[in-house]
Amino acid sequence: MSDPGPPAPISGEQVAAFDLGEGDCAVLCLHGFTGTPYEVRPLGEALAAAGYRARGPLLPGHGGSLAQLADASFRDWLAAAHAEFRELAERHEQVCVVGVSLGGLLALALCAGEAVKRAAVIGTPLRLRFPIPQLVPLLRYVLPSIPKRGGSDIRDPLARARHPSSPRMPLAGIHEVLHAQRHVRALLPRITTPLLVAHGRHDATADPRDASRICQAVSSNRCERLILENSAHVVPVDHDGPQLAAALVAFLGGSRDASERC
Repeated sequence: MSDPGPPAPISGEQVAAFDLGEGDCAVLCLHGFTGTPYEVRPLGEALAAAGYRARGPLLPGHGGSLAQLADASFRDWLAAAHAEFRELAERHEQVCVVGVSLGGLLALALCAGEAVKRAAVIGTPLRLRFPIPQLVPLLRYVLPSIPKRGGSDIRDPLARARHPSSPRMPLAGIHEVLHAQRHVRALLPRITTPLLVAHGRHDATADPRDASRICQAVSSNRCERLILENSAHVVPVDHDGPQLAAALVAFLGGSRDASERC
């Protein structure tokens, strides 16, 4: 097998917020903690090609310095998600939400408080692994940040090498993720939105069993679970990204009747 060489560089356009496509239905695409819209852009492009408007904002504190990320709170992220959703809802009768990791938590929170038609959450952690929840509330006062060992949690080595993400994680930000998890766990029984819950089999960041736990906890009549066998945490840019994109388009499409789409 020939050497594929170094990964192609990432352009500023790929990392930036996006607003792609046109259609009666809109889909809000939310990235994860320390990430950028780049990690949900492949889903946005697939949705735009399928006749949806796909919008991927940059969440507060992201895309800048580590200090800016440390200063952002769960309330900031959730308020931004609500604002983006409502702006789309002013122009579209049907709005769906897609989120990766932290973006998945925000998507679930939107399902409990907004008229979300359908939602898909990917690699969404209901709890972080031991000992993070136990140590972060104390360590954040003495240890500002920790490195990402081995880079982003992506199984494809080329995709991992080119993935634009902060090399460090502020503990204050991780503490806000813990806050988001507690908030969302309490909301799950109130959620009736049809859900697609996807997770990479090799996810070392979020427990793949959380996909089942989400489906068991919500009150949705439809909750489909999808395990991507050759991917880790950031599935849209990993080996199974195309499979996930196809499953997402199919899930949001539902009936071919336009009134049932999105």
